Amino acid sequence: MEIKTRRDFIKTLGVGVAAASLPSWIYSCALGKKKPNILFIMSDDHAAHAISCYGSQVNQTPRLDKLASEGMRFDNCFCTNGICAPSRASILTGKYSHMNGMLDNKLEFDGRQQTLPKLLKPAGYQTAMIGKWHLKSEPTGFDYYKVVPGQGKYFDPLFQTKNSWPETIEEKGYVTDIITDEAIRFMQTTDPEKPFLLMCHHKAPHRPWQPDPKHWEQFKDREIPEPPTLFDDYKGKAEAVLNAEMTLERHMHPLDTGGLIAPENLKGDDLIRWRYQHYMRNYLACIASIDDNIGRILDFLKTSGLEENTIVIYTSDQGFFLGDHGWFDKRFMYEESLRMPLIIRYPGVVPKGQVSEDMVLNVDFAPTFLDFAGAAIPNDIQGENFRKILKGRTPKNWRQSAYYHYYEYPAWHMVDAHYGIRTDRYKLIHYYGYTDEWELFDLLKDPREMNNIYNLPEYQDIIKTLKENLYQLQAHYKVKKPVPKQIERSETSLF
Repeated sequence: MEIKTRRDFIKTLGVGVAAASLPSWIYSCALGKKKPNILFIMSDDHAAHAISCYGSQVNQTPRLDKLASEGMRFDNCFCTNGICAPSRASILTGKYSHMNGMLDNKLEFDGRQQTLPKLLKPAGYQTAMIGKWHLKSEPTGFDYYKVVPGQGKYFDPLFQTKNSWPETIEEKGYVTDIITDEAIRFMQTTDPEKPFLLMCHHKAPHRPWQPDPKHWEQFKDREIPEPPTLFDDYKGKAEAVLNAEMTLERHMHPLDTGGLIAPENLKGDDLIRWRYQHYMRNYLACIASIDDNIGRILDFLKTSGLEENTIVIYTSDQGFFLGDHGWFDKRFMYEESLRMPLIIRYPGVVPKGQVSEDMVLNVDFAPTFLDFAGAAIPNDIQGENFRKILKGRTPKNWRQSAYYHYYEYPAWHMVDAHYGIRTDRYKLIHYYGYTDEWELFDLLKDPREMNNIYNLPEYQDIIKTLKENLYQLQAHYKVKKPVPKQIERSETSLF
């Protein structure tokens, strides 16, 4: 007999052997185990290749590595729109940008819509949002929130709360420490008889990078290894790639290098190298603070007795270029920007030390958490539930391709609007904002995406198939046909 619900299971109680083979969440609930707490920790612009368990060549992150060793690391987690606000909205709603209304960072999130915390409350969850919100409108669906306005400040940050919105209050200290303090304080004061959802969103390591003195000392004299694509000449790439305003050589501001101005005699590759070293030292020092504070939270969960029944998630709102292709920032559908780190620990449920190669997206987070909470997953959620993957079982017909769509043009960094499809081997990108160009990369032969092979005759059949799949995905996700903007390019603000 197929058992679909907890009620079905209760009707069949009495056969212990049969019960032992059931999904763990059904078995646990039948035995009276509490619903899991969900601790969702997200940083801002933390590239996966700046985490040592992902093979980082530039830093060590021992606390995140420990978390990964006790749970599952996802090597193919991707964002659906690679900038801050749209990614956050997709995580909250389980929907693509065109469905939740957050196409870019300029817009304001409609807080009246269905979100993860609102869906968890009928399931008995206490809900809180602490840290970077970045959606402009007042947070809704949370019993408690304490968020930084806009991007927030690294030192002596301002916060908005339910009692003060939209006015701010100042907290003395370093923002990563303060957000961690507030997260621990919330967990200390929750009703122990009810589960909680805590969204702990760090401001770091968003630019301009300002590490605290303790972590800056660890990096101030360190020589950071250079990425293999630091001096990409963009040969054969789309015009949109050539025109992006996010190069180390031409577009980096002194604020990004700790306020230092490069010596006048530095030009070309020497200038790029100088800026890379100074930028990365500050960036990585900010991450070191995050890693230490992850350790504080993990220690608290252990000593408080919350560890065994708390799902801990660590991710970032998207990836980031760490000098890759001569860039900083994100936005492009290239791997370093598209890939999000994702580490999930749930003791006794998620096997330790596992690595998944399955494609998961940020729109998948909400339905997965809802399933673990025993809450209904609405039909209009576009993400997929990957709970089975966390148990080491890839569902039949799991996605073999991912759809991405970036809208924000013209804007900071002047990255052209584009959409595309990524499979396990190929990536096809269409730029349409002020150009009409395509790029194709063979990720097996060219994992660093240096060679655009779109115009090669031998790939035309593959391109035809990829386009068919791309348009099927657009129809599935109800994407309206994008219209080129035909807007003159212009200089824009740095931040």
